[in-house]
Amino acid sequence: MTQNREGRSSGMSFGSLARRPEAGSLVGLVLVYTFFAIMGGAVFVGAPGWSSWLNIAAEVGIVALPVGLLMIAGELDISVGSVIPASQMTAAIISGHFGLPILLGIGCGLGVGLLVGYINGLLVTRTTIPSLIITIGTMFGVMGLTLGFAVLIAGSTSVFLVPTPLTKLVLGTFLGGMFNVSIFWWIAFAIVIYFLLHFSPLGNWIFALGGDRDSARNAGIPTRGLTIWLYMLSGFAAAFVGILQLMTYQNAQVATGQSFIFNSIMCVVIGGVILTGGSGSVIGIVIGTATFAIVNQGIFFSGLDPNIGSIIIGALLLAAVLSNDGFRALALKYSTKKG
Repeated sequence: MTQNREGRSSGMSFGSLARRPEAGSLVGLVLVYTFFAIMGGAVFVGAPGWSSWLNIAAEVGIVALPVGLLMIAGELDISVGSVIPASQMTAAIISGHFGLPILLGIGCGLGVGLLVGYINGLLVTRTTIPSLIITIGTMFGVMGLTLGFAVLIAGSTSVFLVPTPLTKLVLGTFLGGMFNVSIFWWIAFAIVIYFLLHFSPLGNWIFALGGDRDSARNAGIPTRGLTIWLYMLSGFAAAFVGILQLMTYQNAQVATGQSFIFNSIMCVVIGGVILTGGSGSVIGIVIGTATFAIVNQGIFFSGLDPNIGSIIIGALLLAAVLSNDGFRALALKYSTKKG
């Protein structure tokens, strides 16, 4: 009888673990870090290695967090890649080209992200066009406007901006010459979004939205307003990353930001978020982002062919999608036994 209870207890604990969206991604993170720690040696496991992948993870992670919320809600946002250079260029033109107060430039740059997010949310909720198509459309539209206004106003696709000492310290400095301050902003974003998704009523609404939009609407959840708010959060985060880059490198480029489109989605999927919506966690997204960044930078520290990094990322992405189904099947199996 005791053995039976122990077996049931261990089954329940395993089932509980398997139901966690980040269970598979945590295993992947441990394996990937161990591999590159061995291949990269002392440099990779030391401060240079940690700062390298954390700096990458911070910028991608800030974008991936709200993108993950949208995916949990059953939506996609491809336009983040165009919002990053748009916010950079807006701030650089206002405060660099015209010499207006830098806080005004930053505010307008962030406002661009909120505006693009609002337009995305409005179009998604007011039409029957899939969010993928809508955000691809806004992506190209914002890219074209950014290029056009940059050339028209500044006469160049690159605009310089010298930040004030305070804005440089808060938004663009390297601590110890290695760790970018964006790491702390990533942590702050993760804490806020973790609370919103896992502790506030808003989180239940987001999960319900991704599970069944019609049922969520019938339950009284403001699905339209929530969707618009999520897109605005995504636009704001992308714009914020653009401002961080501008304050760090003091130069706005029209062609930046495109890699964030699929990198952010990969981080979210590796983190265990279901592509069809309704399941995921902030911890999983953070783990997925760290895993992506470790692979991205571990290749250089280990001296391997850069193409191997793409193979590993692709394998992780496929494994994440497959493990989502596999872990939940095991969870269902053990929960059925418990009943």
